[in-house]
Amino acid sequence: MEVRLQKYLADAGVASRRKAEEYILSGKVKVNGVTVTELGTKVDLKKDKVTFNDKIIKPQDDKIYIVLNKPQGYISAAKDQFDNLSVLHLIKDCKKRLFPVGRLDKDTTGILILTNDGDLVNKITHPKNEIEKTYIAKIWGKPTSSEMAQFMKGLIIDGEKTSPAKIKIIEEKGKFSVVEIKIHEGRNRQVKKMCEEINHKVVTLHRKSIGKLSADDLEVGKWRYITKKELISKIGL
Repeated sequence: MEVRLQKYLADAGVASRRKAEEYILSGKVKVNGVTVTELGTKVDLKKDKVTFNDKIIKPQDDKIYIVLNKPQGYISAAKDQFDNLSVLHLIKDCKKRLFPVGRLDKDTTGILILTNDGDLVNKITHPKNEIEKTYIAKIWGKPTSSEMAQFMKGLIIDGEKTSPAKIKIIEEKGKFSVVEIKIHEGRNRQVKKMCEEINHKVVTLHRKSIGKLSADDLEVGKWRYITKKELISKIGL
């Protein structure tokens, strides 16, 4: 049986299919000892030997799903060039190769899903499914009704307009405000950039939920297994 190389990488728990495509294009993947950079490449599950960063990888039969309450100071990746602590350091007891579903900035806290199920990652992250993510942000100042109206209609960030979002003030703290923000996109640093666009820089940011799934039952830095059925049900797939 043959599958596309990016699916093979995702099923092996290397990364989501989208990230796997980046790895292929950057020359980090070899098939039978030959570097492959064509995204349409297919591999035979039984015959071909695939390596990532010169390490043999194979699809994992057992699918794992984890919910983590991410603390500050950890990156949502396996590793980076600066040797920052990865969220994977927090789940050493799980021996499977996992990757995060989407990302949270190093200084952003809250719910993060980790898995080795590449197909499910695609479903969760695909824009057409519009899975709502709820954030609690402490920001400078108090947004005016006009600024919040702009926020909700969509803002131009990185040259592209965001989809309609939701924002409401839930507390005022002197020079700061605490707001609840709901979006269903997953652009890089989107919440922070949107707040900056209406002149209210984010001081702290916490992702409270993905759909109806939260990590409120977990201490900061702790995690738990979750079934695929519960995961799908709570995030609304």
